Amino acid sequence: MDLWIILIIIVVVVVLLLLVKYYNDLVNGRNRVENAWSQIDVQLQRRNDLIPNVVETVKGYAKHEKTTFEKITQARANMANATSVEEVAEADDMISGALKSLFAVAEAYPELKANTNFQQLQEELSDTEDKIAYSRQFYNDAVLKYNNSCQEFPSNIIASIFHFKEEQYFEAQEGSRVTPNIKF
Repeated sequence: MDLWIILIIIVVVVVLLLLVKYYNDLVNGRNRVENAWSQIDVQLQRRNDLIPNVVETVKGYAKHEKTTFEKITQARANMANATSVEEVAEADDMISGALKSLFAVAEAYPELKANTNFQQLQEELSDTEDKIAYSRQFYNDAVLKYNNSCQEFPSNIIASIFHFKEEQYFEAQEGSRVTPNIKF
């Protein structure tokens, strides 16, 4: 009789320990996803802070390029108002496109391209774009691991009991997958 009680107690303790382990793994995964998202947010904010400096520098040389400047302003506003992963990805694509247009405008002004301030800003933006790309990859890796935990047995049972929801990947928008046409 005593052996059965000890065996039942051991089974209950093991089940409780597994429950705690899987729950903690899910919390850890969710927190990693949130941390990775905040890293993307930091880099996007850094880029947004650099954009007005680049725009002002280009404006000094290319006063008649109003449409390009308006696109950048609108793209930054969209980024500020984005709340979901999908909206941020869409706004990010808009900013990237607007920056490409801005740098295309700069190509038409050799004295601007030679401007030290412009070169430094362009280098900082390029560095920031690299950090954004790395942050996206880190975020998507964290989402993959977390989503796997939400779907794999037996942690999927714990995930459903405690309402852990799968996260969205940071994906490129449809238009951004098209290779640009470059003519010399």
